[in-house]
Amino acid sequence: MTTADGVTVPRTSPRPNAALTGGPISEGRRRRRRAENIRGWVYCLPFLIAFGLFLIWPTIYGLWMSFTGTSLAGTKTGFVGLANWTEALGDANVWTSLANTAVFTVLSSIPLVLIAMGLAILVNVGLPGQWFWRLAFFLPFLLASTVVSKFWNWMYNPQLGLVNTVLGWFGITGPAWLQDPSTAMISVVITTVWWTIGFNFLLYLAALQNIPDQLYEAASLDGAGRWRKFRSITVPQLAPTTVLVLVLQLLASLKVFDQIYQMTSGGPGGDTRPVLLYIYEVGFTGYRLGYASAISYIFFFMIIIVSLAYMVISSRRSVKA
Repeated sequence: MTTADGVTVPRTSPRPNAALTGGPISEGRRRRRRAENIRGWVYCLPFLIAFGLFLIWPTIYGLWMSFTGTSLAGTKTGFVGLANWTEALGDANVWTSLANTAVFTVLSSIPLVLIAMGLAILVNVGLPGQWFWRLAFFLPFLLASTVVSKFWNWMYNPQLGLVNTVLGWFGITGPAWLQDPSTAMISVVITTVWWTIGFNFLLYLAALQNIPDQLYEAASLDGAGRWRKFRSITVPQLAPTTVLVLVLQLLASLKVFDQIYQMTSGGPGGDTRPVLLYIYEVGFTGYRLGYASAISYIFFFMIIIVSLAYMVISSRRSVKA
């Protein structure tokens, strides 16, 4: 190449990129990435070991156990094939306990969504002493199930309980709440709503505080009233939170055990016995771990089917929207 002064400069070719030609820079990067990957797996190793030992392995072993006659008494521990599954599908107590679980789920989930939303809206509009209302609504959620169960057992006592005492002031004779088949389930539901509504209340309150004020101001300029604002702004803005609360509540209600075990023990006559309590009775009172495992997995597969159906319905609604 010749410059303006007439000096000839030899042409030089561009230097090859070491990262593209596999030079030492590229190799060094690969070594660093490999070291970082190894370091990451080392950090994850304690969790993976615990996850495998306490979740994956029990799940696999429990499924295998459902095909055996495993017993706490140590008898008939051999492979029995589908005998446990066939017996469970024909067991009337299994279907009764599943029905009780479904009834409890419906009766508890609806008020735990609607009442929690209502309480959050009341607090969000600016009631005086908001810290008190937040504490009052959330504090029961922090109590242990044993404390809650004992407290409400005393409240429901037919002779000395506060519920029947208050009813007596109005000339009403209260029933034996936890011993009467017609009131036992609803009594446990009321206890559960009082105990767990605080968590849903906080979720809704946080969602309400994230709704932009500009939406309500624009609606006011258009002449919208309170009901119109609630129906057209608040409810749609709370839809994602409602879905989250509903899913969490369904999962929690399907796993109900503690309060029913401590308040009614599944009575009277098995009218409040959920499927998990029946599994407990079969496995640890009747010593039939293999049969209890089969019932557990039948319940598990039912939850999977319901979850998949819900996901399909939700995805179709989102596509239409």
